[in-house]
Amino acid sequence: MLPGVTSTSNGLPQAGEPAPKFTLPSTEGGDVSLDDFKGKQAVVLYFYPRDDTPGCTAEACSFRDLRAVFREHGAEILGVSTDSIRSHKKFQEKYGLTFPLLADTDHAVAEQYGVWQQRKFMGREFMGVARTTFVIGKDGKIKAVFPNVKVEGHADEVLEALRD
Repeated sequence: MLPGVTSTSNGLPQAGEPAPKFTLPSTEGGDVSLDDFKGKQAVVLYFYPRDDTPGCTAEACSFRDLRAVFREHGAEILGVSTDSIRSHKKFQEKYGLTFPLLADTDHAVAEQYGVWQQRKFMGREFMGVARTTFVIGKDGKIKAVFPNVKVEGHADEVLEALRD
């Protein structure tokens, strides 16, 4: 979250609950569905506010740098924001991001996951994505939730949750 930005939680799905299903356009071409992974591998589903901004770039690059380790632990990383596929592809190319980015342009999936929230920045209120990560097991259930993410060290925290 940006310094000075606050958000109000709308009720996130919790560990042990089935993860809300979704299908979204992907930078890999076509659509990606949560069902694509069920029974095959875990999913690290991270929601971030905007492509190519300092916090979002740092977060994406930390997941990029640890992607091989996540894969060793049987997990795929999926980044989700309300930006377009075109914006996502530019972001991917600029920073060498090696995992799919999904376009939730109408914020429907962000709403399902409770991360589309009232936010405040410099005295202005607006709706936006609260930086949040969900670890979803092969069984389609949420294993861990990381709300109001602080970027530094976050990818390591998520990896630790996968190891548990």
